[in-house]
Amino acid sequence: MKKTYYLKDLAHGRSGDKGDRSNICMFARKPEDFEFLKQELTAARVKEYFGDLVKGDVVRYEVDSLKGFNFVMDKALGGGATMSIRMDNLGKTMYTALLRMKLEREE
Repeated sequence: MKKTYYLKDLAHGRSGDKGDRSNICMFARKPEDFEFLKQELTAARVKEYFGDLVKGDVVRYEVDSLKGFNFVMDKALGGGATMSIRMDNLGKTMYTALLRMKLEREE
């Protein structure tokens, strides 16, 4: 049977920005969830989740020792702090949006 989780139930995160690039770090709450997240939380899925907000590539870096990932998203902030008309023009809170992603898991 499949159960639906919000990413926030399985991970916590932080994010930041530099120019028009945002990075989101996600860390498994429990070590046993890391392998599931490694399979499901792909760069392609993160890019699809953000849709038109991320115009460039998304690259995922795995940090096995910390049971986490760093997603680097290019062209993700509407040009950057001085160029964007977005209300949240910086990437400091983008991790909170990603924590609302839904994931299905076999139980």
